[in-house]
Amino acid sequence: MTTFKDLGLADPILKAVEGEGYTTPTPIQAQGIPAILSGGDVLGLAQTGTGKTASFVLPLLHRIAEQGSRPNPKTCGALILAPTRELASQIAESIRAYGQKVRHSSTVVVGGARAMPQIRSLARGMDIVVATPGRLLDHMSTGALRLDETTTVVLDEADHMLDLGFLPAIRKILAAMPRKRQTILLSATMPKPIRALASDFLHEPQEIAVSPTSKPIDRIEQTVLLIERDQKRQALVDVLKRADMDRAIVFTRTKHGADKVTRQLEQAGLNASAIHGNKSQGQRQKTLESFRSGRTPILVATDIAARGIDVDGVSHVVNFELPNVPESYVHRIGRTARAGKSGSAISFCDRSERPFLRDIEKLIGKTLVERDDDGPIGNTSNGKGRKPARRSFKPRTDGAHAGGHSGAHASDGAPSGSRGPRDGKPAGEKRPYRTPRPGTQSEGAQRGRFRGSRSANAS
Repeated sequence: MTTFKDLGLADPILKAVEGEGYTTPTPIQAQGIPAILSGGDVLGLAQTGTGKTASFVLPLLHRIAEQGSRPNPKTCGALILAPTRELASQIAESIRAYGQKVRHSSTVVVGGARAMPQIRSLARGMDIVVATPGRLLDHMSTGALRLDETTTVVLDEADHMLDLGFLPAIRKILAAMPRKRQTILLSATMPKPIRALASDFLHEPQEIAVSPTSKPIDRIEQTVLLIERDQKRQALVDVLKRADMDRAIVFTRTKHGADKVTRQLEQAGLNASAIHGNKSQGQRQKTLESFRSGRTPILVATDIAARGIDVDGVSHVVNFELPNVPESYVHRIGRTARAGKSGSAISFCDRSERPFLRDIEKLIGKTLVERDDDGPIGNTSNGKGRKPARRSFKPRTDGAHAGGHSGAHASDGAPSGSRGPRDGKPAGEKRPYRTPRPGTQSEGAQRGRFRGSRSANAS
């Protein structure tokens, strides 16, 4: 059996790993650490929760311990890019834990936080910078950070980075780095279109796939409930009140939906908090700490905000709305059954979401629920997922805000598409012309007459 000592890591790092309670590397660590230490490009595919973060953090710390040199001001030796603030913070915590016995410097550069403390840290020169693309480009444009001395770049959750539209930002960042560098892409999934894009960044990479791509881990019990949309609220309350429910993450597709579900759970007497892109960094950190400590047992999240949530003891993941991107399903349910434990994933599926369910089953190669009808077949939208089937237009009578309905597709940080025709009214349909009755004026003439009389009165 392979041990961390067999991987050739420095003694201070081995002591830190042992202090964290780890003795045997996971498959991605056993294969990825030697590959990264060799200095070549690496493409690693591993399921969520299998230790991808340590597979690149440990080799980076090993190099720092071996070299012993300090970076120049406003430069960094290694750059780690992450799609979300939560994931960046999680990576930084791993660096602190595994590097506690190694003299090193690291900082986190993300949006939603004050820029001046980040600028002061970058001015000293950092061994490792963990960043989200947007804020990193801001600091590069002001001269707070140069990448001309950066020798290693890591793209964590690479498929999600590219899928979210970060490709232009990533190209700018890589163009500012030396041509001779090491590029590492690690992800839980790598769809074929994303693989084609990722190939632009790698030079003869060593590919590591420790498990079938896009297959959830076996310890997760997956259940799908075929219910109508108006039944989801009560079904969610029933699931979260089960005796075996310890800590749960509830997923919605939109930020408004997350807030709405949180309010409904609180009305049902359940302690829940929402986390999404409209929350400030401080609010998101406070919510995560409360969830991690157990004070808030239910976390309602969107897909992007949930990236980087690495909390042991999550017993249930509930898909209140199925994701329209099938790969997101794997990432969602991967929040449970971590650190060798088992978990439960429960998904609610109404008739408009049947096409999403079919895409998910096709991706994971497994039928999740037997059914006779998959509902209306939606057209795929730009290759990234399906759009919900269009419903006939029904006037709203309850005055509720429509931002949280399950037909929305807005996601944190992603560009919104153009607005299409209203539901139930085909594009180009015009209101029929109605001839005024004899002896009456047209509506426009009446408006003009009214404006004229109002002006006369005002004078």
